Amino acid sequence: MLNEKLNKIIPQIIQNRIAFWVQLFMCMVSIVFLGAVTIDYGFDLRRYEMQYIYRIYNFTWWVYFIVFILRIFFVKKIAVKKMFMTSFLGGLLLLSAIPKFWDCTGATGLWGMISYILQHKYFVIGIISILSIWEVSTSVVGLINKKTNPALLMASAFMVVIVIGAFLLLLPRSTCEGITIPVIDALFVSTSAVCVTGLSSVDVSTTFSTEGQIVLMALIQIGGLGVMTITSFFAMFFMGNTGLYNQLALKDMLGTGTFNSLISTLLYILGFTFLIELGGAVCIWLSIHSTMGMSIQEELFFSIFHSISAFCNAGFSTLQGNLGNPLVISGHNWFYVIISFLIIFGGIGFPILVNLKTTFWYYIKNIFKTVFCRSKNLERFSHVTNINTKIVISYTFIFIVVGTALLAFFEWNNAFGGMPIVDKLVHSFFNAVVPRTAGFNSVDLTSFSMFSLLIYMFFMWVGGSSQSTAGGIKMNTFAVSFANMVSVLKGRQCVILFNREISSQTVRRASAILFGSIGVIFVFFFALMALEPNISPWGLLFETVSALGTVGSSLNVTAELSEPSKALVVLLMFIGRVGLITILMSFFRQEGKMKFRYPKDDVIIN
Repeated sequence: MLNEKLNKIIPQIIQNRIAFWVQLFMCMVSIVFLGAVTIDYGFDLRRYEMQYIYRIYNFTWWVYFIVFILRIFFVKKIAVKKMFMTSFLGGLLLLSAIPKFWDCTGATGLWGMISYILQHKYFVIGIISILSIWEVSTSVVGLINKKTNPALLMASAFMVVIVIGAFLLLLPRSTCEGITIPVIDALFVSTSAVCVTGLSSVDVSTTFSTEGQIVLMALIQIGGLGVMTITSFFAMFFMGNTGLYNQLALKDMLGTGTFNSLISTLLYILGFTFLIELGGAVCIWLSIHSTMGMSIQEELFFSIFHSISAFCNAGFSTLQGNLGNPLVISGHNWFYVIISFLIIFGGIGFPILVNLKTTFWYYIKNIFKTVFCRSKNLERFSHVTNINTKIVISYTFIFIVVGTALLAFFEWNNAFGGMPIVDKLVHSFFNAVVPRTAGFNSVDLTSFSMFSLLIYMFFMWVGGSSQSTAGGIKMNTFAVSFANMVSVLKGRQCVILFNREISSQTVRRASAILFGSIGVIFVFFFALMALEPNISPWGLLFETVSALGTVGSSLNVTAELSEPSKALVVLLMFIGRVGLITILMSFFRQEGKMKFRYPKDDVIIN
């Protein structure tokens, strides 16, 4: 009834304009509030400075309270999912209003405890923080709906998070007492964390406090999942629905096959991430409990940090000297095995994990029907395991087995000399897994032979699976390019892989990525050689491949780089994470399907 009267008084176009400006105002208020929370968290503020922060908190609370009340009366229709979240968060917001309208001073018993919680700073800030993230997420989705170039949007999102991360790492409470890091180092570490690389120009264990390491862990998690994945999940979960262009953009970013699988894919991504990282953290804690001289709290933080860092293929460690620290180098073989499998799961990719889940339940269901139900009406799918899963699983197995064998052969009495046989095998396996974009190190890589380092660089260049936390040109790209070469050698008219003809568009994209990555390596390698004449060219080449592959392994040259060189490596890590083709596509207007064809001709290739 109220909406009908409002439509008669105010034209729809005016209502739309008002809604737009209200959303813009709410987005700006949310950003200011989140900035205030950051300053409150990162600095030791004086009393008068805290008064300004509390005024922002109070102003933001009143804004959300008033807007919530107005939306109850004037919003026409709310989607089911949005209605649930609006009711839930709105209910909490209304509960936090009780102490503001009713004096609860002197309350005792259960009501005293409840009133204490309702007016507690962290309770109120927590509610407003969730609402602020909601507003910012819906604004980002609104940008996607405005037909922004998805490639440009993704690159911009990574840049924004990197800058915010650098600012957080520069906060006094993020570094250990008496330590102030330069801006370029904060930007370098933030980029490395968001791009899940692992290269660091400073020692993480001695430079950053626990708060700084928590910021680093959050940046790794955001970078591993993907900025747009997290933002889109929040927006779609809270809003319940999005525009068609938004779904097209997200479908392209996530690599889903259909629109119907879009939301389920987002949920699977977060579900798999949470379960694998939780399981990894528990296993790590069990493997190191009471063996490293840490308290329970320190052990739990160590386990969670390394589980997230491993699954996201980041390669950061809170130990001095990374995982080659004496605390874990001996007697902790299970720790290295757990880290290795977390890296493998992260490098496999979310679409592959989803398909493996589907395949697993398909066979379990048929076995159950055969054994217990004696049913002959079984589901029959000839290709329940898709081609991407076959490529990734096959190449992952081959790379790990061959890499383990070669590293064991070359380093048995070299870098792994003096270790027991079991330790040698474990470290061979670990170091065959790590260069596929993780960046941890259990031994000093400068002790490796030239052959092992060449294997390392090849693995870093190839990387992990597409749509995963890994970097490199990706195994999918390598597999298609290799199949293309085999097809040429056999004189085939098309590219065949696992009894499937690969589309020409896929082959062209794989060739472009292959050529582009080699070109980027050469350009940045020569640039670093010009800027760093006193550093070994071999070390600079290794650093270049490591940065582009978002690996994080180094021959101990990162800390020796000058500021211009660090800036180049920052750019290289960004290109490696976002993708060269994605970045270049953001600057070019995409052409539609051509309505004509040029005459065909042959170019001599020999």
